Amino acid sequence: MAFYEQKPVIAIEGWRQEAWAGYGAIADRLASHAGQRTKTIVVVECYPAVRIEEIVSGLSGLRPALVVRAEEAALDADRLQKLLGRYLTEDRVFGFKAPFTIDEFYDAERLAAARRQVEEVPEGVVLVVGFGASLVAEGDVLVYADLARWEIQQRYRSKEFGNWRADNEDEDILRKYKRGFFVEWRTADRLKRALLERADYYLDTNRQDDPRMVTGAALFAGIRETVRRPFRLVPYFDPGVWGGTWLEENIGLEPKGNPYAWGFDGVPEENSLIYRYGGVQIEMPSLNVVFFEPKALLGERVYARFGAEFPIRFDFLDTIGGQNLSLQVHPLTDYIQQHFGMSYTQDESYYILEAKEGGTVYLGLREDVDPETMMADLRRAQDGGFSFPADRHVNLFPARKHDHFLIPAGTVHCSCTDTMVLEISATPYIFTFKLWDWDRLGLDGKPRPVHLEHGFRNIQWDRRTAWVEENLMDRVEPVAEGEGWSEERTGMHELQFIETRRHWFTDAVPHHTNGGVQMLNLVEGEEAIVESPTGAFEPFVVRYAETFIVPAAVGAYTIRSADPSKGRSATIKAYVRG
Repeated sequence: MAFYEQKPVIAIEGWRQEAWAGYGAIADRLASHAGQRTKTIVVVECYPAVRIEEIVSGLSGLRPALVVRAEEAALDADRLQKLLGRYLTEDRVFGFKAPFTIDEFYDAERLAAARRQVEEVPEGVVLVVGFGASLVAEGDVLVYADLARWEIQQRYRSKEFGNWRADNEDEDILRKYKRGFFVEWRTADRLKRALLERADYYLDTNRQDDPRMVTGAALFAGIRETVRRPFRLVPYFDPGVWGGTWLEENIGLEPKGNPYAWGFDGVPEENSLIYRYGGVQIEMPSLNVVFFEPKALLGERVYARFGAEFPIRFDFLDTIGGQNLSLQVHPLTDYIQQHFGMSYTQDESYYILEAKEGGTVYLGLREDVDPETMMADLRRAQDGGFSFPADRHVNLFPARKHDHFLIPAGTVHCSCTDTMVLEISATPYIFTFKLWDWDRLGLDGKPRPVHLEHGFRNIQWDRRTAWVEENLMDRVEPVAEGEGWSEERTGMHELQFIETRRHWFTDAVPHHTNGGVQMLNLVEGEEAIVESPTGAFEPFVVRYAETFIVPAAVGAYTIRSADPSKGRSATIKAYVRG
């Protein structure tokens, strides 16, 4: 298999003199920016889970007359918990999407005292740092310190960090993630969207004691460059209790104590991008592109419908030589709106990238299913001492390479052992109601959370064998063809907003974004080349199993096999229906 690129980089030309690596060079640059002022206020606004003390120590070269740790003016843990409680709920996994802005997390009197501290310094450098630093002072120099969502999760897991102002480093990782997802990241993103465009510098803090900084102007040059060309996100991979062997063997991943289960290669809410400015690489959350170039990235029609959110997600589920996923169902749109504050739900599909002989998928209910009996069996299994007889209630279908199973919300489903799934879905991706988890514990030694009551309220009991076979399987329809290529519609179901098209080709295939963002994966063939008919962007190489994004602003593009002599290639493309 062709080499899979684990660290794709976007080179940003013309800005090499506006990026720095290491605290020494960064401190020198900030001091130079301050110039000959008698007094300079340097504000370092931070995303939650940035290492504050590392920044304070690293910028000691500024010789600050005063360091203000802004978070000392925040609400204490008890007051903050009372404010957030109704949005966090008692559930281990699910909360409610919170509407807070950063000022609501701060004590007015403490904040006023911090401001007076800054004002009273007559000369020298004042360094204000933390999540909420921009509330303390506007500053003469504004630095925004950022990091990727995946890195935040690693800091949660290692217990280096708990949630912001929560003193919960040892708490269950699912609860820490929940607080981040539903509250902290929403609040931090609102602040970022209001602040980043006027920041003088952007500080990449993903690696310990290895900071990178770029000017705000150079950062936004990179963001603008991204939406003019196809690009890939930086993928990450995670072990899981049901994980298989395909990802490790074919992606070239470092072996772990537990097998890899997930691969996230197309999730802008959590993946990152790497820009290269000369010899300095800057990693940033890919959400920044969604926030600051939404029309060019998504297209006006998609932006009008979803706002600055990327509505499509591609990821991998590896059970080759592994175990079944949990038997599960996703919430209906009205349910996710009413109970969790999300605007749309997790409709999805399984595209079978690879499968061994005997690979299967559970999908929909058997014709003879009795809801009361199935519910009773699930409750009995949850109580222990009884294994849920899935085959008695749920359809089990063979899964072969290039099959595409459609899974609108409310459909019971589960990918089974010996399948490598490219999951194509809408983005609210934590909303899985597990019904049964095959008598096993998670990697943390605890039972994985099961949500029977949520599940029962969302199962669509009329999605039985005949309906599933007619509506959710083998829905391949020829759409168009040309010399050396053909196009097929593979789904999705009419209840889902995502359209998918598969192209088989030996010659160049014409594509057009038609004013909307598109996400693709090379599902057959070693290597393909994406090109602009007008030379608007440099030829872009993709390899087998790599996911890539084509922004709406790109318009016309072509995809051709790098070596047609090796046989047909194929891509699967997803986009929002008009």
